[in-house]
Amino acid sequence: MNKLTKLKEEFLNGQITKYEYVDKMYAYYHAILFDYSEFMKNTNISKIEIEDDAVVFTCRDSQIKLSCAKDDVCLTPLTILNFGNYESAELKIQLQLIQDGDTIFDIGGNVGWYAIHVAKARPASIIYAFEPVPWTFNEMQKNISLNSINNIQNHNFGFSDKTGEFEFFFDPAISGNASLVNVAEKKDIQVFKCKVNTLDDYTKDKKLKIDFIKCDVEGAELLVFKGGEATIRENKPIIFAEMLRKWSAKFNYHPNAIIDFFKTLDYSPYVINGEKLQKFGLVDDDTVETNYFFLHNTRHADLVKQFVYQA
Repeated sequence: MNKLTKLKEEFLNGQITKYEYVDKMYAYYHAILFDYSEFMKNTNISKIEIEDDAVVFTCRDSQIKLSCAKDDVCLTPLTILNFGNYESAELKIQLQLIQDGDTIFDIGGNVGWYAIHVAKARPASIIYAFEPVPWTFNEMQKNISLNSINNIQNHNFGFSDKTGEFEFFFDPAISGNASLVNVAEKKDIQVFKCKVNTLDDYTKDKKLKIDFIKCDVEGAELLVFKGGEATIRENKPIIFAEMLRKWSAKFNYHPNAIIDFFKTLDYSPYVINGEKLQKFGLVDDDTVETNYFFLHNTRHADLVKQFVYQA
């Protein structure tokens, strides 16, 4: 029984008077609706809809709707509400680099933040979204339906450097930390058996050519890229990847291993600097960036001229 229902039960059972009930309901609960109305003005959330068994947030700039699942304290809509926005600079650069009609892979799709925004902004593109954890996959599917998006193909499996079924560690309170290892080192973690493929096997089987890859898989990024080396070498897609020292350490490598991997494929790394990209060197103990773009030195030469600060 939730707190509002419990208070109503106290009134119905005669434990408090009607006026005590009305005063407490407003002071403890209803008044906060107006607090939210004021607080939202400085965020990218323009609307919160409370429905039967659902709470839905609407983004101010894109009008994208996001379902807010219960108990996940770091879910994207709550992150936007807490901090004003979510990776807006990263999304803006992505949309500048992606052409309408491109084929996009969203590996580690989570609840669909990137996939849905790109799908809406680039309606002629096809976005293949991959999310191995069933709970998170269902949340992404819910958001895709909420926004009536029809150019996302949503898949309930992940990518690595080998195929099969593997254990994924999942914390319902922080669903975005789901990974092939228990990156948060929590004792009460949930474990799911999830299907995993390699990028090379999947693209070969489906005869796909990829133009853009977003990869955010909580430390397993290097494994994904190694399993897709032939595809990346042949297609030369733009790569957007998260690289965190604390997560990659759980997989026994340093983020610079990803940078070195892409250098062998004639790619260079870039980070966001204001409205453009800036060429990046190597990750060290003072590095604060966590999201990186990799552009092929030949195929993306025109993009480098257009979107990268020139020395």
